[in-house]
Amino acid sequence: MSEELITTNGKEILLVGTAHVSSSSVEEVKEAISRFKPETIGIELCQKRYGVLKDPQPWKDTDIFKVIKEKKTSFLLANLVIASFQKRIGDRLGVRPGAEMSVAVEEAQKLGIPVALLDRDIQITMKRLWRMLSLKERLRLFWALASTLFSADEVGEDEIERLKQTDIISLAVEEMAEKAPAVKRVLLDERDEYMAKKISDINSNKVLAVVGAGHVKGIRERLQDIPDSIEHLDYVPPVGRPILKYLIPLVITVIIALGFFSGGKEKGYEMMKWWLLSNAFFAALGSGLALAHPFSILTAAITSPITSLNPTLAAGWFAGLTEAYLRKPKVSDFESLKDDISSIKGFWKNPITRILMVVIFANLGSALGALVAMPVLARIILKG
Repeated sequence: MSEELITTNGKEILLVGTAHVSSSSVEEVKEAISRFKPETIGIELCQKRYGVLKDPQPWKDTDIFKVIKEKKTSFLLANLVIASFQKRIGDRLGVRPGAEMSVAVEEAQKLGIPVALLDRDIQITMKRLWRMLSLKERLRLFWALASTLFSADEVGEDEIERLKQTDIISLAVEEMAEKAPAVKRVLLDERDEYMAKKISDINSNKVLAVVGAGHVKGIRERLQDIPDSIEHLDYVPPVGRPILKYLIPLVITVIIALGFFSGGKEKGYEMMKWWLLSNAFFAALGSGLALAHPFSILTAAITSPITSLNPTLAAGWFAGLTEAYLRKPKVSDFESLKDDISSIKGFWKNPITRILMVVIFANLGSALGALVAMPVLARIILKG
């Protein structure tokens, strides 16, 4: 754990930097509160994550149909993957991830002093990150998250020691920073500025702030030059409309139409056949890898050739909704989710995570099918 005592504008601020999976951080937070005797305790949580802290089973009220319809599948699955990694590391260290935040809240309640939530809304942070990433950076981030599923059980002792000295998110950001600078800017730099402003706005003379160790340096620097407003950090950029998103379906449609005009019905039908087969096969393969219901696999296969030509639709949405209808999650599935995500096998076992993976895998399969079909169509139209 690291500490920084800062005096600014007549206010004493003690920054307590913790490792979110270190058992020693819990006792050190208690000791710092007892020694410093703050008037307010700030914690690195937003309202949503604070709600999760109070309710260890936040997923039980999830409407899986709503998640798919509102296109939040990737967001929810990413959160579950991160939670899985933290839980498995925490299990190895014998501590619940975020336990130091719980202790800070408990100590504040004992002392009868207020708790201040310092962090930006997690959904705003993730949306800003996603909108600022290029396609290449998004693919790298997706691969990093996928790798996380398999990495927690392989973390060596040296890495465990690093995790005891810093927080998991900061460690991951450091590794991603060179490949995707926006990751560091959104997950670290912006949140440092945001939390520094929140701390400076607390109406107390003695504030103790419990934050991840990776944030201490940035918050300390920004407390020396507090911005007038942080409204710009809550702004979510609008969804872009990349030209390729619409250009590729248009090009494919034109190529197939040219096949009919230049080669007659035989060539046109051959092109349509390969387009249908390629899209259907890979979308079905993707949903099959997620262990989808046979009707969900069929839905992915049928819808993929159509949705690949319509940028506003996705085969995975239809496959996921079918899966959710046929294998509607029970209350017990939500109750067991916390334990199921602690293993890779559990992601396929639990109906909730399996539905999310059906959406993602079917969409990836559909995209791959379109990519495979394009050179095939080009060869057909070019042959005499």
